[in-house]
Amino acid sequence: MLTIPGSGSPDGRTGSSTKDSKTNLIVNYLPQTMTQDEIKSLFSSIGEVESCKLIRDKVTGQSLGYGFVNYVKPQDAEKAINTLNGLRLQAKTIKVSYARPSSQAIKDANLYVSGLPKTMTQQDLEGLFEAHGRIITSRILFDPVTGQSRGVGFVRFDQRVEAERAITELNGHIPKGATDPITVKFANNPSQNHAKALQQAAYLAPARRYLGPMLHQTARFRYSPMGADPMGVGNIPNGGTGFCIFVYNLAPDTEDSVLWQLFGPFGAVTNVKVIRDFQTNKCKGFGFVTMAHYDEAVVAIAQLNGYCLGGRVLQVSFKTNKAHKN
Repeated sequence: MLTIPGSGSPDGRTGSSTKDSKTNLIVNYLPQTMTQDEIKSLFSSIGEVESCKLIRDKVTGQSLGYGFVNYVKPQDAEKAINTLNGLRLQAKTIKVSYARPSSQAIKDANLYVSGLPKTMTQQDLEGLFEAHGRIITSRILFDPVTGQSRGVGFVRFDQRVEAERAITELNGHIPKGATDPITVKFANNPSQNHAKALQQAAYLAPARRYLGPMLHQTARFRYSPMGADPMGVGNIPNGGTGFCIFVYNLAPDTEDSVLWQLFGPFGAVTNVKVIRDFQTNKCKGFGFVTMAHYDEAVVAIAQLNGYCLGGRVLQVSFKTNKAHKN
């Protein structure tokens, strides 16, 4: 998970060892184009804002999709949560909650849940888990084309002990009205065995419509920068700015906006780039997407590798550090 020293992190940690603040809020899932001034203007409509900070990539300066707002009065912060949490901004639904001080007790409290009934809503998901602790965020992943649930979600608790309790009680549990048990485990992070995690995640979708490009003859592709490690599991780049994903077999008319729309539903996307021919300005067939969180990048790869876009089967994987050929 990406953490900017002294600035906080996407799960609400402020990096402070002081007790919980009732005026400091974290705002997740901000639109990429939203500026710090626009965020401050939005939250100032609730009450007097003491400070506002949009977290940006230290190298590119691009928004990382989250920020912090500190009010003068605690009651204004509470009102902002009640008023603005769940607000739809552009293609994003923002999440507003109290920022939490950093502590070992709240680290690694994010759960990955698979095998969810396709009819389950986010409210149903929280209802299933709320008995085991305070839920900070929850999310169900949906197919960006059909809008149907992928049967996969995330639940982040306030403390790790609560997440552990939920795993003990709910892993293998059959939700009401369902016929199959769900799988509940800790979401993967870069310090874990990422190769194993990716292999497991690749089979989470019960009904993939297309075989992944890895299963096709390589002769079908005129060019693949991925070399001998097509899924990139052996070398996941993270220079402190996110996790870079390689997307191959894009159509010549593909725009950056297509990649934003394709990967956005899976989590915080910090950057996209379609590689173009200098002479024609057409897409050369591949591009790159950077996501802030490892677990969300893993799921995006698992769900989109083999996905058919515009009649083309995509090859999606972690980018390796190999220099690609032009």
